[in-house]
Amino acid sequence: MKNQKGFTLIELMIVVAIIAILAAIALPMYQDYVAKSQVTAGLAEITPGKTQYEVALNEGKTTVADIAELGLKDSDRCTISPITALSATGSIECTLKGNTKIIGKKIRVERAADGTWACKTDITAADKKYIPSGCVTG
Repeated sequence: MKNQKGFTLIELMIVVAIIAILAAIALPMYQDYVAKSQVTAGLAEITPGKTQYEVALNEGKTTVADIAELGLKDSDRCTISPITALSATGSIECTLKGNTKIIGKKIRVERAADGTWACKTDITAADKKYIPSGCVTG
């Protein structure tokens, strides 16, 4: 009887099949994770603008030249909508870039008349897995 010195073809085929099944499950989950992280990064890009928005309102400003005056700038994750007029009920909005599942979607922070801020997005309820906690569809 011969000693076996390697893998048989069937053993290798089973290993390849197992790897293919794992990849088929893992890849979509990874893409969802990337999309959610890109939405969260977009929110993180516009959140610092809230402070400067409040400062500008407290200084009595009613207009700003551009988003840079609020400490904001466009990035590879997000295009920030131009803000020129400041009001008690304004908003800062980001149009998302990146993953095809979220590209073109918007996320924004809105200021209420009482000075509170809320996060809203146009990502549909069907894709709620991409919405950061604390944000609502609307």
